[in-house]
Amino acid sequence: MALPPRVYFTLHEASVRWECSLADIAGWASVGRFDIVTAIGGFPNGLQPLSGFGAVLVTDILQMFRRCGTGPTTSRLWRVRPLDQAEWVLLTNHSTGIEVTLADLLIMAEEVRRFERDCDLLRRPASHIGSTARYDWDGMYISLIRRVHEFGVPETQAEWVGEVQEWFVQKSESGEVPDERTIRRRLTPIWKSLRETC
Repeated sequence: MALPPRVYFTLHEASVRWECSLADIAGWASVGRFDIVTAIGGFPNGLQPLSGFGAVLVTDILQMFRRCGTGPTTSRLWRVRPLDQAEWVLLTNHSTGIEVTLADLLIMAEEVRRFERDCDLLRRPASHIGSTARYDWDGMYISLIRRVHEFGVPETQAEWVGEVQEWFVQKSESGEVPDERTIRRRLTPIWKSLRETC
């Protein structure tokens, strides 16, 4: 029996799926291309307690998505919009608001699929059928998993990028390797996610 479709994607998963940065995702969400949501677990709010998925106003937490990577990894929400409502709910009666981390932020799968249809992302060539991929990204990801499993996360992202470049040099038959910017773009969402848990 086949499993049902996914319900949501984390922002890190979406950035890998779309080969873009978290800042790009935040930008698209901020102009209404889709909602970024978080799960709210029984949050008291007067006559309207909150629970379930709630949309986040991205401009309230935009500092989390700085392209330079210096933004905070947590933020507090002072308003949310339950997905079954059109109006934002203010949380001004609460002294702490709702704390969220990057890992708490999601895009509902329906919105991911709609965005991909709207942007024609589904027409990308599938898995280089009939040809050989230019670089062995799958092999690189496997080596990353082994590296983290055996030795942990590197001290700096620059060190990790260097290790990946060296891996490609050793594995390349032609001597051709991806440029540093391409490697960094693929590593950044993984790096940020792993560093949050360190």
